[in-house]
Amino acid sequence: MAKKTTYTKVLQERRQRRIRKRVEGTTERPRLRVVRSTKHIYAQIIDDTTGSTLASSSSVALKIAGGTVDAAKEVGKSLGERAKAQNIEQVAFDRGGNLYHGRVKALADAARETGLQF
Repeated sequence: MAKKTTYTKVLQERRQRRIRKRVEGTTERPRLRVVRSTKHIYAQIIDDTTGSTLASSSSVALKIAGGTVDAAKEVGKSLGERAKAQNIEQVAFDRGGNLYHGRVKALADAARETGLQF
């Protein structure tokens, strides 16, 4: 039998694929991708038609401990400001197989406060 961590990883990858079937970033509405690890949180705004990252922010880049909800809020604010500087107003939210709860929700709410719509 496989380890529990291996099976958990397999389930998360399935959820990621299921979400990516429906969520696609275009030039008018790029994809906001959230990656959550135990120590940090990362977010990118990606245009899937060209395959380029338009804006990004992370707890590593901001030099804050990323395992908290407060750090996720800071990353969301930072990403929202960077998106606004590039005239990005609407995004498609890609939670990456994570539950919309805790740090992922805090990042999304902070990004919404800066004016991003999704």
